[in-house]
Amino acid sequence: MGWVIPPQDNSQFVASMEQVLDVYKRPYSKEFPLICMDESPKQLIKETRIAIPMKSGQEARQEFEYERCGVSNIFMASEPLKGKRYVKVTERKTKVDWAIFIRELADNHYKTAIQITLVMDNLNTHKPAALYEAFEPEEAKRVWDRFEFVYTPKHGSWLNMGKIELHVLMGQCLNRRIDNLKIMKEEVKAWETHRNNKDAKINWQFTTQDARVKLKKLYPSIYS
Repeated sequence: MGWVIPPQDNSQFVASMEQVLDVYKRPYSKEFPLICMDESPKQLIKETRIAIPMKSGQEARQEFEYERCGVSNIFMASEPLKGKRYVKVTERKTKVDWAIFIRELADNHYKTAIQITLVMDNLNTHKPAALYEAFEPEEAKRVWDRFEFVYTPKHGSWLNMGKIELHVLMGQCLNRRIDNLKIMKEEVKAWETHRNNKDAKINWQFTTQDARVKLKKLYPSIYS
């Protein structure tokens, strides 16, 4: 997973980065959980020929030809301090789809939480306005009040731990051709259950002090 670093002397980047890194220092709290959310499209692909299975002295063979069957979207919500994650496969990637997903987080998975800190990329679909496009005003405000939104800076999506968990999902579960949305949902659900049962946590090491040393060129000089 490569890092895309912005040009030097970028005060907006370092301000947003340090806010995210401060959030990552918070201890685990059931009442105030920290959730990292990411999403990614996933192509639905159908085999045009039957693959030749592996046999003694010969690897499995797969045809290069395939048929595109559309695109799905994967929503990932990871709670790194507890080792839990919740994944949803949808047909589309719209503001309404995102709004429905985070309402499900609030009402189904974290219904007893006082407030949920949600770290995510700064996309135009990840805004409070999306809630008002999906729900009536009273409901939109109710859902919004359950969250504290924290955005990674532009060119700083590598700061989102949800991206790490999504990368694991892609490598362990969705690293083959799947042509059917129903099958993809079943596969993802099985992966989610298995990984949650393992309590697999993310050991985040990058700190504000690390940033001030390793990314020093991004910090504006206040001296002439």
